[in-house]
Amino acid sequence: MITPETIDKIMDAARVEEVVGEFVNLKKRGVNLIGLCPFHNEKTPSFNVNPARGIYKCFGCGKGGNAVNFLMEHEHYTYPEALRYLANKYGIEIDEEKPSPEQQQAMDEKESLYNLSAFAQKYFEETLHHTEEGKAIGLTYLKERGFPLETIKKFGLGYALNEWDAFTMHAKKNGYKKEFLLKTSLSKERDQQLYDSFRGRVIFPIHNLSGRVLGFGARILTSEKNKPKYINTAESDIYHKSKVLYGLYFAKSAVSRLDNCYLVEGYTDVISLHQAGIENVIASSGTSLTTDQIKLIKRYTSNITLLFDGDPAGIKAAFRGIDMILEEGMNVRLVLFPDGEDPDSYARKYRPVEVKEFIEGNALDFISFKTNLLLGETKNDPIRKAGLIKEIAQTISLIPEPIARTLYIQQCSELMEIDERLLVAEVNKLRRQKFTRDQKSGSSQEIPEPPPEYVEKQQPVQVTNGHQEKEVIRMLLHHGDKTIEFEGTDELGKTVNIAVKVMDFVVDDFNDDQLGFDNAACQAIFNIFASHRQKDSLPHEQEFFNHPEEAVRQLAIDLLSSPYTLSHNWEIRHRIFVKTEEETLKTSLLEVIYAFKLRRLEKMIGENQEKLKEAREEEEITRLLEADRQFKMKRSLFAKELSRIVTR
Repeated sequence: MITPETIDKIMDAARVEEVVGEFVNLKKRGVNLIGLCPFHNEKTPSFNVNPARGIYKCFGCGKGGNAVNFLMEHEHYTYPEALRYLANKYGIEIDEEKPSPEQQQAMDEKESLYNLSAFAQKYFEETLHHTEEGKAIGLTYLKERGFPLETIKKFGLGYALNEWDAFTMHAKKNGYKKEFLLKTSLSKERDQQLYDSFRGRVIFPIHNLSGRVLGFGARILTSEKNKPKYINTAESDIYHKSKVLYGLYFAKSAVSRLDNCYLVEGYTDVISLHQAGIENVIASSGTSLTTDQIKLIKRYTSNITLLFDGDPAGIKAAFRGIDMILEEGMNVRLVLFPDGEDPDSYARKYRPVEVKEFIEGNALDFISFKTNLLLGETKNDPIRKAGLIKEIAQTISLIPEPIARTLYIQQCSELMEIDERLLVAEVNKLRRQKFTRDQKSGSSQEIPEPPPEYVEKQQPVQVTNGHQEKEVIRMLLHHGDKTIEFEGTDELGKTVNIAVKVMDFVVDDFNDDQLGFDNAACQAIFNIFASHRQKDSLPHEQEFFNHPEEAVRQLAIDLLSSPYTLSHNWEIRHRIFVKTEEETLKTSLLEVIYAFKLRRLEKMIGENQEKLKEAREEEEITRLLEADRQFKMKRSLFAKELSRIVTR
């Protein structure tokens, strides 16, 4: 177990903007950074990183936390894994305590799956380089494909012996359990006997963004028609093929630097293009392109170039990918290789400079691509040409960015020789139809971008009891260290202003009235403030962000985060001066507390009236009626303070 002292060092060193920035493309906005949320599908950035507080918060899906929480959520790391990742990143030496037998037994299952996958990768790699069969078959095949040892080792390629249970027996001998061998699908079971899933195949390890092995692709080297050419690791707790891209671990820096991603179909396509000096290339891992994979690329670039074979299957795959990519608000270009060629074969046949020149010279936008391929098929047939125009209009209608849509409409109008106004009308009709479908299905996730000059005044809104509780806690978190003034008298009876910390005022007021919170997380945060009140100290924000209870952490992050900030030139441009909550702090605080107490009184009145309905004894009825009168009198006082009329 990592010692508390080491954890403190790691937490102090970790910079949330640096950690999140490795996985999300962030841009500066005021004091914060924004980007597209990696946890849900969005087209308008609602993901905020606050470097000063060390937290991130998505105002679309609600996820938030610190650097450790991000790694746990995004990379599916355990808490110790996330700490080790950060320790390695910031060069912190880890001091560990020996875990107890109970703690050892409770080790996270995912860690076991990761460990077994890493063990398997090393085994397959050693088999390739250090066994007769591996060298004679696997290594020979890879070298014939033009892969030198440097490349083979870089990608961690390996070989699985053509034996029934060679790996399985080796893993069991090294202490790996049957349940994990089956869960990683490295082994299978028949008649209560385990055997290897991969036999007589070249192995391609598949890595996550931080380089950990998630699974494997395996290529057969014989021409047996009854066996698939490639087989892949089955879905597991650590491997979800629709969310993984082969080679992204090796390509992400180049993709970000060059602001473009080449997307191919196969493992060897990736490796061959790397050999040609094209490193910003990745492949879908044994699956058709998915939305999750596109979103993964979007963290590093908004530009994708699809590289496909020139056969009908390649063209069909290209068409399918175009619409998905455009719908995510990304730019797409396409390159079709000559018939009989794919990126792998072309890269091996031609010099690196020729490969680059071919790709750059043949990359087309989707309208030119579709037009070049399909216009000849219309053969001056107006009906078929109209069908092609409708198909292109359908694709254009998926583009979320209005300016990009307009430019593509203009281009299509020129290429297809059709009135631009007709295209605009068709695209708008298709967008309305899609919007209606999305509304009916509830699938629309687009979040409108707020005006840049919008200012959040964070005034309390009286809605539910839960909301009132959170408003009290929000005031403590935002303003607990600030002071407000009340009128009082000194020893001589003279009127003076008395300064009181917000934290002291709220804690004392609630304790005097014996008020508590129904929301457990609110109560936990209040208790922390109350504890510090006794010690005459103030809690630090990190005490809440690092709280052991997730509900407490999440509530603190939610209440301390805001998607909006006041535009820098709002007052200059509009001559409108908006008072912030801090400038009206006393009024805002009292309004929050009165609203809380009013809601609490309404609840107490309701409970008291229920008791009145069931009361039978005259003495009890009298007592409850008096309580009802007192509650309602207090409610009227609070309502008056809030300038509200109570109608019930």
